[in-house]
Amino acid sequence: MTSPTDRPAKIARIQATLHAHGATAMTVTSPENLAWLLDGARVTVPYSGPPVVSARVSLDGDLTVTALANEAQRMRHEELDAVDIRSVPWHDDVAPFEAGALRDTEVPGVMRAARASLLPVERRRYAQFCAEAAARVGAVARAVARHDSERDVAARLVAEVARLGADPIVVLVGGETRTGVQHPLPTTARIGRRVVIAVGARRHGMIANLTRVVSLGAAAHAGESALREVEADAWAATRPGRPLGEVLSDIAIAYQRHGLGADAWLAHHQGGPTGYVGRDPKVMPGETAVVHAGQAFAWNPWVQGAKAEDTVIVDRDGTQVLTVDPDWPTQNVRGVPRPATLELE
Repeated sequence: MTSPTDRPAKIARIQATLHAHGATAMTVTSPENLAWLLDGARVTVPYSGPPVVSARVSLDGDLTVTALANEAQRMRHEELDAVDIRSVPWHDDVAPFEAGALRDTEVPGVMRAARASLLPVERRRYAQFCAEAAARVGAVARAVARHDSERDVAARLVAEVARLGADPIVVLVGGETRTGVQHPLPTTARIGRRVVIAVGARRHGMIANLTRVVSLGAAAHAGESALREVEADAWAATRPGRPLGEVLSDIAIAYQRHGLGADAWLAHHQGGPTGYVGRDPKVMPGETAVVHAGQAFAWNPWVQGAKAEDTVIVDRDGTQVLTVDPDWPTQNVRGVPRPATLELE
């Protein structure tokens, strides 16, 4: 049975790009663009390796996928529905040069914009996955103990991600002695009285991003409430049509407005759009790309010992949080229930 697909609308976006550039076809070669076009097909082996397939979209809208010979059968039977797949020897170039064709990597900003506004099928897939990921991460977080090592917790997180049919992209676990580390890659350090857990996981090509904080007898964190206000300001600033650099400027001001210091935003990157890339892009000062209606975001304001992060979709009429765990304690922030620090002791 053929799976639901948004592919015709995606091909139409590529055709518009071809018309604008006077090209006869587009050769799609990057992992994020292939996953987007091919409904989340797994196109890399290993996970972070180069794609084992390419795709060609003609000006007329015809789609052809080329796969290495040792991947073609798997792609036909496990990854792609109703797609013409041609096979080339495993030692050949899967995406040779074609005169008159445009490569997706030649127009990265155009392709990022093409991916930005999520279509109905991919949005439903993403929402379901984000909810499932939040529940699994929450279950692991609720079971942490002081004597656990960061690696113990990370191993459980990776196992739960795999059970969802997803791939781990980022797994961060920062225990009590490492709360000042912005990206706490797991170590043998014990969890102690406080832990910050952050996970990025990919399924159907799309990445769910979330952070949860657990206290096991630690004192209340003085900046946590202020950080939630910064996050709320970030969401309020993320409006369709606004340049991302302007949104980042508003976030920087929010740190100072809520008592965290004028330079606090410089301690860590603040996140940005997400979806087929963890940060698409990670927003830098002066970024001119604009917010699109229906675009996914994962802002991640940070202060030492605390972080706020969830995956959301920004629509013209508001923001929808996707990584919701109904079993996690919440606090109301401007009418929106946001994850609170879980108190286990």
